[in-house]
Amino acid sequence: MAHDYADTALTIGHKDPELNERLSQGLDEINFPATGTTADDEGTLSVKAVDGGGELIGGLSAWTWGGLLGIEMLWVRKESRREGWGSRLLLAAEEEARRRGCDRVCVSSFTFQAPEFYQRHGYVETGRTPGIPGGAEDVHMYKDLA
Repeated sequence: MAHDYADTALTIGHKDPELNERLSQGLDEINFPATGTTADDEGTLSVKAVDGGGELIGGLSAWTWGGLLGIEMLWVRKESRREGWGSRLLLAAEEEARRRGCDRVCVSSFTFQAPEFYQRHGYVETGRTPGIPGGAEDVHMYKDLA
């Protein structure tokens, strides 16, 4: 059956939280049945390190879904790098993910960021996306937590 779209509108803008929420709901309607998961299988996870003065040393943000930990961001302030904070944040997130029942983790890192850091922690490259500004690539990685 053909639809008449003569009176519809297409708009382009910046981030639209209401649209994002509706898109997420629509995708959940497809993703949950296809994967045998539910909204109860989703979660968020964060790890934060602060110094004695309450200033942020670094942190990690991630999500969990159906046994998978997805690391979104990991950052350590410049003056605290090379002191092991990245490893502490990562290992704490992995341990919490295991506690939540996750048995695998994925992350991506631009070639000018820290793919070697993740590889030193047992992550294996699964692919790359070229075309990142400056000629870089986005390195996709995976690790079995079992």
